[in-house]
Amino acid sequence: MQSSQTYSRGYPLQRLFVPIPLVSFALALATDILFWQTVNLMWQNFSAWLLFAGLIGGAIGIIAGLIDLLRPSTRLLRPRLPETLGFLVILALAVLNSLVHAGDGWTAVVPNGLALSAATFLIILLTLVFAARSERALNWRMP
Repeated sequence: MQSSQTYSRGYPLQRLFVPIPLVSFALALATDILFWQTVNLMWQNFSAWLLFAGLIGGAIGIIAGLIDLLRPSTRLLRPRLPETLGFLVILALAVLNSLVHAGDGWTAVVPNGLALSAATFLIILLTLVFAARSERALNWRMP
């Protein structure tokens, strides 16, 4: 019972918020593909809103990560440098993608918005691979 209370105090806050932008940006790629195939402006609007939601979630995730840096109890569960850099690159690409999606009509999505969404998705997958590797290594070290 004592160990579960200790673990809950040491759980990183950023792990609650980081999935929000990852899912939002992956769905933005899906809606960009749907816009490309159907030319229905509804999908362009969905993409813009998903990018906005992901950026807000990412900002909250960064704030939570900074709070976690101040908490010594989260030391073992903090993300490593490759995951942190990957997350920052994802957010930077999403900001650029959001600016591209601010345009009007077809050129707001095809080809640059679609390419940025695909690049963001590939960086998400790469970052998740690095995170899974460090999580697996962490599991071997924990009692």
